[in-house]
Amino acid sequence: MAAPSSASALRVNPAAEPYAGIPSICSQLIEAKARKGMSFEDIGKAIGRDEVWVAAAFYAQAKMTPDDITKLSQLLEIQQDLLEAELGAHWWPRRGLGPMPPNDPVLYRLYEGVLVYGHAIKAVVHEKFGDGIISMIDCNVHVEKKPDPKGDRVVLTFDGKFLKYAQW
Repeated sequence: MAAPSSASALRVNPAAEPYAGIPSICSQLIEAKARKGMSFEDIGKAIGRDEVWVAAAFYAQAKMTPDDITKLSQLLEIQQDLLEAELGAHWWPRRGLGPMPPNDPVLYRLYEGVLVYGHAIKAVVHEKFGDGIISMIDCNVHVEKKPDPKGDRVVLTFDGKFLKYAQW
């Protein structure tokens, strides 16, 4: 990924979505990522995490370990004490989409996919695994680009642990 060509490309408007409501240090992480010309994949490889997890951490939806904070501080040249003060042991993530239904077109399409195919997915999961749910806590998420003659396709993989409902 090439570094941005202007200083304005390095600033985040903290009042605009998707930045509104996230800790100010997260805006600094996003700005440092832009200054370095790095992708979430680049950062993930450098600190030993998946790119989707890194993006979740940057948007205050994943909890960093002290080791993650140290590595990000060094990689992105952000003071470690600032990262620890804002995102350290005392802080917990903000998870969720925000307003429902989502206003953002990408988030809305994901929401729409669950609305349209949710019962079918549930029925197939039930047939293959039994009565239970797919964990989003013990889950890996991957985003891939798949070339297609009719236009590139997005392949989303949710690799979640199956949790069987208890019977008593």
